Amino acid sequence: QLQLVESGGGLAQPGGSLRLSCAAAGFTLNYYAIGWFRQAPGKEREGVSCIDDNNSVPTYADSVKGRFTISRDNAKNTVYLQMNSLKPEDTAVYYCAAVHDAVSSQAMCNGLREVNTSLWGKGTLVTVSS
Repeated sequence: QLQLVESGGGLAQPGGSLRLSCAAAGFTLNYYAIGWFRQAPGKEREGVSCIDDNNSVPTYADSVKGRFTISRDNAKNTVYLQMNSLKPEDTAVYYCAAVHDAVSSQAMCNGLREVNTSLWGKGTLVTVSS
């Protein structure tokens, strides 16, 4: 069974840091583009960051550029989202999504948008509050 499992969420103070993990089960992540998305209360889900499987430069939403960093550890079959300088507006459930085909990978990573062929995790909650 193919699964993505997010972890690392929790409560952080403004200005603090968290590292989210997206671990794959049943398949090898290094052949997939991985996107991080988030959904804040009362808002639509939005793209945060994406890393493809071709070592291209990762993409980031303007709201997180310079604060968040996406990376892969192929040996651990995991993709990370390092979140620094957290703000209250970063509070959301964070999801990771995996796509394999080239067209969907490009659509997800270039536009930071959801694609129909994605495999999704169940999310991890990040709360930024003092």
